[in-house]
Amino acid sequence: MIMDSCQGKPRTPTIEERRCPQCGNLIEIFSTDTQVACEKCGFVAYNDSLSCVQWCKYARKCVGDEMYEHMMEIAAQQKERARAERMKEMEEKA
Repeated sequence: MIMDSCQGKPRTPTIEERRCPQCGNLIEIFSTDTQVACEKCGFVAYNDSLSCVQWCKYARKCVGDEMYEHMMEIAAQQKERARAERMKEMEEKA
């Protein structure tokens, strides 16, 4: 069950604009949104600002099991990508 509000800490939502990777339309995504569909083409963009999902003890209950697992998978991929980029930079400096 998705909760109505953040149980981990009080917060003021922020908004971010992104380009839809499918059609290029501007998508507005709030920090409290887990996903948003592009108004032009319907592409579903996920909020990849995962910091609270990674540390909050209420995260699974807040966003639901399926979304929690999906977001944690994205976090793992981002961590691996960042590690690979650091390794590449170190090799180029050597």
